[in-house]
Amino acid sequence: MNDAHRSTAATWLLGLTQIVGYGSLYYCYSILAADIAASFGWTEAGFFGVFSIALLCGAFVAPFVGRAIDRFGAARLMSLGSVLSALMLSVTALAPGPMTFTAALMVMQVVSCFVLYDAAFPALVQMAPENGRRRIVQLTLIAGFASSLFWPLTSWIDHHVGWRMTLAIYAIANLVICLPIHMAVARWTRQIVIDARSRPPVAEAVPLHASVPPDQLKKAMWLVTAGFAFSSLALSAVLSQMVPLLQALGFGAASLAVSTLFGPAQVAVRLGNLVFSGGRHPLSVAMFALSLLPLALVVAAVGAPAFPAAVTFVILVGLCSGLKSIVQGTVPLTLFGAQGFGSRLGLMAGFRYASGAVAPFFFSLVSGSANAAVAAIVFAFLGMMGVGALWLVRRKLQPQPA
Repeated sequence: MNDAHRSTAATWLLGLTQIVGYGSLYYCYSILAADIAASFGWTEAGFFGVFSIALLCGAFVAPFVGRAIDRFGAARLMSLGSVLSALMLSVTALAPGPMTFTAALMVMQVVSCFVLYDAAFPALVQMAPENGRRRIVQLTLIAGFASSLFWPLTSWIDHHVGWRMTLAIYAIANLVICLPIHMAVARWTRQIVIDARSRPPVAEAVPLHASVPPDQLKKAMWLVTAGFAFSSLALSAVLSQMVPLLQALGFGAASLAVSTLFGPAQVAVRLGNLVFSGGRHPLSVAMFALSLLPLALVVAAVGAPAFPAAVTFVILVGLCSGLKSIVQGTVPLTLFGAQGFGSRLGLMAGFRYASGAVAPFFFSLVSGSANAAVAAIVFAFLGMMGVGALWLVRRKLQPQPA
């Protein structure tokens, strides 16, 4: 197998591990929440409060994991992460009480930093920096099916054997499916590095170093981080409460049916970006993607309770989510280069995870103090702040007139 074939195979296989990883470490809990809460005498709100604290733990360690990825290699840490994910899923499945479950869930969200997108993206870039952007787009297209697969799968398994056995099965999946793949990618990456050393140097197809002027590098990094953090604040709030938000805005019984348009919209926009992206700068794509969410929130707030407004809202949110997961990897790669890519993604992920963790509580606070329409407008403004931060970066990259 040559280097190109290894890179292609790694993209498809890592896509599979992302489906399993996101499904078993993140998406399944929206389905299992009620049963887990009942087992430990919590309310569902109490469970999600615990889950938010666990996400904050992941946010705290993400920058350190990013630096470790640059130092030791992404695929090697993903292999370790598969073992630890299986271990923590097993502990949660066997947890005798709420304290043990909470502690295991917190460690699990820390471990997730080793195996999800912010580790998989550097793994692809470390294998083939010249194809990094395209491989990231392909990976997100494959992994976009995680929620569509794991929501019904989790519901079916939970119905038949309960939440504990569901988590135990997912622990086995991380060992049997993800661990061998991550170990194989680690071997392929080492072989590609060895092959590269034996060949004469060639011109870089994609610069390994930053395209941002050196004097603007630090400022641009913080602006990009802030842009994605503000957008994550708004998007996480919407995704955590999409159906209740639609119902509170007056869309009624159609809310649940309309929300199913989210998944297809997310996958469709990733496919479209793969086929038609052309030579567009990732920063321009990012600004477009992040602006879709504020537009969606305004449409929902102003257009309620008209049915077309609900459909437009859900589709726009799906388009935003689908593109955002791509540009979170391609923008820092294009602006700041492949060197130190893991560290930069780790730093950005820390702020994104933190804002995403507090978003549901903040949204509930605003909507409870006023109403759902006011909350939608407030979060639309926060989303536009994210667009504004990226616009400032884009402005710095424009040639200045003499």
